[in-house]
Amino acid sequence: MKIRQNIRHWAAKKALTTPVVGDVANDKLVDLHTSIFLNKADEDRREERRDHLDSFFDATMDTYVAALEDGFPEAEAREITHVQANFDFFNHGWTEMMEIPGDELEAHYRRYESFFTDYGITIDDPLGDFRPPEGVVDAPETPERLGSPEYENALAGFADDVYVETDDGETVVGGDTEEPDEVDPATAPGLDEDEASA
Repeated sequence: MKIRQNIRHWAAKKALTTPVVGDVANDKLVDLHTSIFLNKADEDRREERRDHLDSFFDATMDTYVAALEDGFPEAEAREITHVQANFDFFNHGWTEMMEIPGDELEAHYRRYESFFTDYGITIDDPLGDFRPPEGVVDAPETPERLGSPEYENALAGFADDVYVETDDGETVVGGDTEEPDEVDPATAPGLDEDEASA
């Protein structure tokens, strides 16, 4: 998958792994991710998906922290959560929200298979052990989109690794980029109230 990485992503990592600040950052990042992905959905479908996405993304914040604790670099930990989201979107037939085409889901799963297996995550069960006890909010599916999917927001051809686009426009293959010094968690997306990309 091709993802961006800048100082604000490093700030989000620091915020989510810092006591007290982490809870605030979690809520703000959930709101931000929900907003970003709802904007890819058809306007008449957005509100019916909002609560589902809020509860789903809240659970993926725990996945992100667990991946970091398991030793994954920031970009790979974040990509893992985006792969989970794409599994969920596919299962709902929300192809217009997907970042990768459906025929690349298996390849992305295989790249993180060990992590996914450890936490019970599958394409059919995107949250696995991170599913909250109360579950996630249901939302209407659009299975008819799977019949002739367009994947209008998906980028194909990046299934073999994580491709990290840096602030200077350079694309680095692999997620092991160097964390900047003196990252301020207050600059995490959502905490400074500026619009940002996930």
